[in-house]
Amino acid sequence: MSALHIPEKVGVMILPDCVLFPHGGLPLRIFEDRYRVMLEEAIDSHCFFAVTRKIADSDDPRECAEDVGTIGIVRASHEQKDGTSNLLLHGVIRVKFLQWFDEKPYPYAEIEPIPSIFEPAAQSEAAAQTLRGSVEDAIHNLPEEVQEAVKEMLHRTDDPCILADIVSQQFIQDADLRQHLLEMESPADRITWLCQAMQQD
Repeated sequence: MSALHIPEKVGVMILPDCVLFPHGGLPLRIFEDRYRVMLEEAIDSHCFFAVTRKIADSDDPRECAEDVGTIGIVRASHEQKDGTSNLLLHGVIRVKFLQWFDEKPYPYAEIEPIPSIFEPAAQSEAAAQTLRGSVEDAIHNLPEEVQEAVKEMLHRTDDPCILADIVSQQFIQDADLRQHLLEMESPADRITWLCQAMQQD
């Protein structure tokens, strides 16, 4: 993260029921003309664009876009013969949309990154262990190979903020709940919420 320069203004895809978390992957097919322009300009510059959920039947982002989304970086993009593109967007960090501009043919906004910092730091290791344990308990009836794959994923990081986003991306399917988690300010609260959700499942 420290090596990445997040642009101050960025193109935004506004998609129904789409909530991407930092450190998650989102496969996309770019076919609308406006988003094809957005992708071309992103690839020619910084390779970033943001995604957020569409919440109203309007083409005006001031009316139809959630206030918080995720900026991602294009990890792979393949243009088809018909001009459409298939790509993988890797979530980088939460962002708040401060202002929308009309200077582009696609949604274009000034953004403010929202960093995730676990507090108190002394409890970060215990929080990560608790979340891992909750997920492992929730999947104990699944086939052994599935359990092993999930456990491998859970042990890729000891950072509780990253771990919470990975679990949110993989295990929370409801778009409203995903947006609620994305907007939740405290990583500690996210982990508490996720642990409770795992127990209910």
